[in-house]
Amino acid sequence: MPDMSAVAATLGLGADLGLAGGMGAGGTAHSQQATRHARRVYVGGLPPTANEQSISTFFSHALAAVGGNTAGPGQSVVNVYINKDKNFAFVEFRTVEETSNAMALDGIMFEGVAVRVRRPNDYNPAAAALLGPANPSPTLNLAAIGLGAGGGGGGGTVSAGQDPDRVFVGGLPYYLNEEQCRELLGSFGQIKSFDLVKDRETGNSKGYGFVVYMDPAVVDVACAGLNGLKMGDRTLTVRRAAEGAKGMMSETVTIPGVLPGVVMPGLMPGMPGAFAGASRIVVLKNSVEIDELRDDNEYEEIMQDMQDECAKYGSVVKVLIPRPTAAEPHPLGLGLVIIEYADVNAALKAKQAMHGRKFGGHVVEGTFLQEADYLAGNLTASQ
Repeated sequence: MPDMSAVAATLGLGADLGLAGGMGAGGTAHSQQATRHARRVYVGGLPPTANEQSISTFFSHALAAVGGNTAGPGQSVVNVYINKDKNFAFVEFRTVEETSNAMALDGIMFEGVAVRVRRPNDYNPAAAALLGPANPSPTLNLAAIGLGAGGGGGGGTVSAGQDPDRVFVGGLPYYLNEEQCRELLGSFGQIKSFDLVKDRETGNSKGYGFVVYMDPAVVDVACAGLNGLKMGDRTLTVRRAAEGAKGMMSETVTIPGVLPGVVMPGLMPGMPGAFAGASRIVVLKNSVEIDELRDDNEYEEIMQDMQDECAKYGSVVKVLIPRPTAAEPHPLGLGLVIIEYADVNAALKAKQAMHGRKFGGHVVEGTFLQEADYLAGNLTASQ
């Protein structure tokens, strides 16, 4: 029988290090192929000395060292494809859970170089959610390999055993910043500390973090109230970090008439700040020059630019920009841009993205307009 590793390498398929005849720890060849997008990570910034075997051995050992090899003993890496010209590799693991744990290894030192660990371009979050955990386990001991707080790694976490009341918060929408996350979590009690895990290079949220409350008595209440909560196309996973996967499930709250099947915490009673009073209607102040609205051509350009920008955050139903005319030089809402979105989730993203921008020496202010006022034509009710 020929050496399949050599054949695979010859065909440019990488070194198959664990799947005999297309079957391995995950089951049949068909199931392996179906889950492959969720079982691979992209590793960038590799040193020129790296090869398939050294990468496989290193990441298998690293994952075992932090307690992330949940499929049992042995090599957790089953396949490596390396592009030496561009110094990157695709590393395939045995299971979806081990792959998600490997995401916490971002920034790990490999042969003297800090490498980047990312999801590949073909990763499908919606499909992957049905296959296994999407986030690294909060119980990983990243300090064992020099990662975590103060360790220079990208995981941003520390050993969960340091604080029994430390809470893991996964499934956070990527567009939420740290302040908004604090508002969401702070509705259950005063926060002692909150760490939103971010990408080392871009600074963007990785969609999970850790919170510690001042009063440990509110931890279980917060976990019960937030775990299972739907936010757009994501679902929160909230549990004590020390409990690992043994989280509590809570009843999902729905809001009839707003967005079927989607729960928006901004509309839950008692939640303050940016989430309170959220609606499908976003109002922008200081985002247009009134003099430019008088000219028909400039008005059309402004309208088109605004529609294009607003569409980046979701489905837009209508954009309204009141303009002065000879018959009505000061119409209601003059100087405002009113955007009606198809759902609240898109409106939240748009408000977050556009609020605080600079335009013409002014700072853009974003607010929500309640639908009742919008339908009644009371366009200045949010001001």
